[in-house]
This record gives sequence, structure tokens and C-alpha cells, in this order.
Amino acid sequence: MHASHDTCTLVRVLPTYGSLGYMQDPEVWRWIWLGATGLFAVGEIIIAGSFFLLPFAAGALVACIVAFAGGGVSLQWVVFLVVSAISSAGLIPLRRRLDRAEPPIGVGSRRLIGQQAVVIVEVPAGPSATGEVRLGREMWRAESAEQTAIVVDTIVRVLDVRGTSVIVQTVSPKSPTPGGIP
Repeated sequence: MHASHDTCTLVRVLPTYGSLGYMQDPEVWRWIWLGATGLFAVGEIIIAGSFFLLPFAAGALVACIVAFAGGGVSLQWVVFLVVSAISSAGLIPLRRRLDRAEPPIGVGSRRLIGQQAVVIVEVPAGPSATGEVRLGREMWRAESAEQTAIVVDTIVRVLDVRGTSVIVQTVSPKSPTPGGIP
């Protein structure tokens, strides 16, 4: 008779765990939030785009902190949702600025637009005919914007960058300084 009483006790305990009762345990959620933080952060790094998973990583991190501080599972979920929403809304202006189609002048090769250079290899007349210019310490292939020949030591201004060539326009016929360096 005593054995059947123990069996009844086990039957009462097992359904609690069988019905996913352990999912309400804050100890379990600490590690779930920590894992979610890592997955969202790694996903943000791997996936191309502008901060799609970062707000969720932030929300999961704060929920993880709440879990380790002893907060209940419901509080953890509320914190996760609120922090994720606020982070997402806060990143909208940065997303828009980074997703512009045209890179701003002054970034990458576009920084060369407006700069002066010195012709070091004559730029022949005609479309797609290239010579070379020295722009600071860099040497660039150059095409004439007017499709006219530009002789060595002429100072030119960069109007555009197309691939690995710059489109230039004559500023003055000869360099005023020795050696042709502006």
C-alpha cells in the first residue's frame, strides 16, 4: 500500500514537467536570453542590412540582466519587447542615413571631386582616352571632360570619379610651382 501512495505522488509531479512547467522557471530563461543575445548579435554581423537584429539583441541582453537579477518571466518578456521597440525606433534615423543611395562627397574615392591635380602623362584628345595625373601622392588615370588633349604639367580639377579613372578639366595651362606639384 505504501508503494501505491508513492506512485500517486510521482504522477502528480510528472505532469507539471510534462506540460512545460519548466519554461516558467526564471533560471531557465536566464540562459535562453543569454543565448538569444548571442544569436541576434551574430546574426546582425552576418546578415547584410542596417541594424535589423541589433534591437532584438539589445532587448534580449536587458531581459537577460533582469533574469539574472531575479525578475519574473513575464517581466523579462515585457522588458525584451519594450527595449527592442525603443532600440528599433532609435536606430531609424541612423538606418536612413546609412541607406542613402548616393555616398556623400568626401567619402571613398568621391573625396577627390573638386581636388586639383597635375598631369604627369599627357591626356590625349577623344572619348575614353586616358593619361595620368598626380593627386597628392596618388597616381590616377585621367580622362578629359572636354575630350581635348591636356599636356604634362597642366593643373586640372577633378570633376568626377568613374571606376579607376578621374574626369578632369583644365584649371591653368602650366604649373606655377617647380616640378608640377600643386
